Amino acid sequence: MQPSLHTQPSPHFVFASWVALGVGFFGFLIGLWNAQMELNEKGYYFTLLIFGLFAAISLQKSIRDKTEGIFVSNSYLSLCWFVFALALALLVIGLYNATLLLSEKGFYGIAYFLALYASISVQKNIRDLEPQTPHQSPNTKKSLD
Repeated sequence: MQPSLHTQPSPHFVFASWVALGVGFFGFLIGLWNAQMELNEKGYYFTLLIFGLFAAISLQKSIRDKTEGIFVSNSYLSLCWFVFALALALLVIGLYNATLLLSEKGFYGIAYFLALYASISVQKNIRDLEPQTPHQSPNTKKSLD
């Protein structure tokens, strides 16, 4: 008997992943709310947070799909890597040029990376907890009956 490649995450890991996502995401938002910066600067960092979360989740899903034999075009996978790197670079550039204390820059960086990492874990947990079904080919249409 071969071991199953699909393992269910433990409830504790699922809980810890959601807590980490909440701490990173809401910690970043609370920091922005309390920050003494212009509204456009707050908007920049908020947009980077959402952009980074989407990029991380999309990249993780694309890599996992490709690993499981689900078709992912190389151009889309390359785009995911580019957008993920762009989100990180924009945060680093923004924090480097910001007139914030070094401790504030560190706070935003740590909260951002925690939220990105946790979003990948949460997405992985959600997918691992779904019932296993055979993969549908891209040309197969579901019936609406």
